[in-house]
Amino acid sequence: MEIHQLRYLVAVARTGNFSRAAEQCHVSQPSLSQQIHKLEDELGERLFDRLKPRTRLTPAGENLHQRAVRILAEVDAAQRDVAEARALAKGTVTVGLLPTIAPYLLPQVIRRFGAEFPGIKIAVQEDTTAQLLGLLAACELDLAVASLPIHDERFQTETLFTEDLLVALPSGHPLLKKQTLRAADLEPERFILMKEGHCLGDQVLNFCTRRDVHPNVFCRSAQIETILALIEAGLGISLIPEMACRPGRLHQPRHRALAPPVPKRTVVALWLKNRPPNRSVAAFLQYLRKATVH
Repeated sequence: MEIHQLRYLVAVARTGNFSRAAEQCHVSQPSLSQQIHKLEDELGERLFDRLKPRTRLTPAGENLHQRAVRILAEVDAAQRDVAEARALAKGTVTVGLLPTIAPYLLPQVIRRFGAEFPGIKIAVQEDTTAQLLGLLAACELDLAVASLPIHDERFQTETLFTEDLLVALPSGHPLLKKQTLRAADLEPERFILMKEGHCLGDQVLNFCTRRDVHPNVFCRSAQIETILALIEAGLGISLIPEMACRPGRLHQPRHRALAPPVPKRTVVALWLKNRPPNRSVAAFLQYLRKATVH
């Protein structure tokens, strides 16, 4: 049994697909499949039910998968311990963020962190919360930044900040005549939201449901910058995080607050409890804390 075979097993279990797992592991699909078959032959057990559209673990595979995740975490920890015998001169921090956070938080953090630790590379992954948690669990991320709620006891979370969600409106919209809006004011409007699976879209819909507003969802996008551009083009409205309301930006929507109770989101940093941040990751986390102090 080889370490790379365990990594392939975990990747297939996470993606449910041999081709996608091979792509993420940077090997050919036949090579990955061959290694999984060799592992099955060695153990005398079938590890996957190769079904369509998704490959699933067998009971034997599920048992090995749980152990493989722990083994890989220990291997990664051992490698970090050796690396940390050297100074914080070289290395890589892999951080995952929601696409509604990354463009507004990362630039200043990476600039300041890079000035102090120029030898440390930052690898950034933008994805949904579910995907980020999967990558963290597979030890493919050191750290993630997402928004609550997160119901998974495998992860340690640290609150970075809480921010309001504001109504984004096109320039010249009649609702701009009001300084504070009521939820009922939004009922007739067309909404532009993040795609399904992105937590900001769910947060907006949950807010509307709690306020008995029935949003007419006109368009969805995976990128918040696209949503802002569509709003400014007069195609609809949305609720967006306060951090996305950058002053001085050209051609940006106008913003209005909602009457209390104001919709909010809480942004957290998180990592595996059994894989605490190493020195490089801890240093990067410290810069995240400094950047988010309100």
